[in-house]
Amino acid sequence: MQSKDLLLALESLEREKNIKREDTLKTIEDALISALRKHLGKTAVLSAKIDTEEGTITAYRTLIVSEEVTNPETEISLQDAKAIKPSAQIGEEIVNTLNVEDFSRIAAQIAKQVLIQKVRGIERDNLYKEFKPREGEVVTGLVRRFSDRDIIVDLGKAEAILPYCEQIRKERFVHGGRVKAIITRVLNQTDFADVKDDPVLSRYKSAAYKMDKGQRGPYIILSRTSPEFLKELMKVEIPELSDGIIETKAIVRDPGFRAKVVVKSNDNKIDPIGTCVGMRGIRIRAVTNELSGEKIDLINYSDDSVTNIVNSLSPAKVLSVRINSMEKKQALVIVPDDQLAIAIGKDWQNIKLASKVCGWELEVKSESQKNQEGLEAAQMLQETLADVEGIGPKIAEVLVKAGFNSIEKIASLTPEHLATLQGVGEKTAEKIIEGAKKYLAEHEEAEDDTNEETH
Repeated sequence: MQSKDLLLALESLEREKNIKREDTLKTIEDALISALRKHLGKTAVLSAKIDTEEGTITAYRTLIVSEEVTNPETEISLQDAKAIKPSAQIGEEIVNTLNVEDFSRIAAQIAKQVLIQKVRGIERDNLYKEFKPREGEVVTGLVRRFSDRDIIVDLGKAEAILPYCEQIRKERFVHGGRVKAIITRVLNQTDFADVKDDPVLSRYKSAAYKMDKGQRGPYIILSRTSPEFLKELMKVEIPELSDGIIETKAIVRDPGFRAKVVVKSNDNKIDPIGTCVGMRGIRIRAVTNELSGEKIDLINYSDDSVTNIVNSLSPAKVLSVRINSMEKKQALVIVPDDQLAIAIGKDWQNIKLASKVCGWELEVKSESQKNQEGLEAAQMLQETLADVEGIGPKIAEVLVKAGFNSIEKIASLTPEHLATLQGVGEKTAEKIIEGAKKYLAEHEEAEDDTNEETH
């Protein structure tokens, strides 16, 4: 190879493949040594050097001068050594220059294959280094081909995978069609070494290996279902989000159908929801159109948990919220009768998304359901109180209406307090309290007996 041709080839690789000249030279030298080993033996001590100025490739073999040659791959007799270097002595290392042109056709082919493999390896490393920092970036590519239900997308420099699990279900793509998605992961074979405990990574591995055809990565995984994809699309359409004037606090999605986005304004003069919607809804409509008509509920962030719960159930209107457990984050939400279906949503979609976005386990009931339950609970309590000694049905009704909703509460009262109720005298009050205490004592004994039998 002439010096000029070699330099042109090196420049071409550096420009087109982004492979440094030094890496290419090292690869060629290693490939030549690999070919020489096939020709001269596995234990032979070999080296190679490329002179880019002269355009020459020189190979060297190092041998030790020995009285008796036991390994001809690494040793040379004194007589043969003197033919190369007249002053050679026993134990001395002789460096013999090899004639590259003497390589057999097979050795040359091996050198070529090793070079191709090494160049591909360098290309893979460069692609990984280029795309790994781009995780979280929205890209646009073209549908190159289909691998079962997964889609291979051409990004120009590399091919990416849009796995079926990251596609919006109702979307259909055609060969050559445009695809916009977010780079959610960039993986190599090392990342797939142990994926037993990661079901998402297992799905990615399956998709990657089906399309790979022996290329061994890197694997650029795209997503159209990620909440981050929605966030990045909103940033494009809403400059205030990119500038930090408005921020998203939480995003949950049922991809292609409905999303809930909690937004907060860092400027008191700016309405976060109005800003995101835009004039006549132009901003949010652009995002919705990109997501195949996915409805986006914009929710105003609040530091108050109850307010966040109310807002998260949008577009449903809420009458009241009762916190059942602050520790477990469980709450009951009451809505007007005509809002129950909206609050729950089709296939429980709205209530599920609301629970996720506010971080609370929500139960929704209509006003009629709540009232009916209240009546049923009052009736049960009335029946229970009627069985207590000294109370009876009429007095039980009076007590329930007065808000005395438990026997424990009645037992803790004073006769004077209870006597303030209409139709309850002081003596009757004393009987009621005594009956309540007796009822509790009997039930405590029965409970203790049950526990002893269990143990």
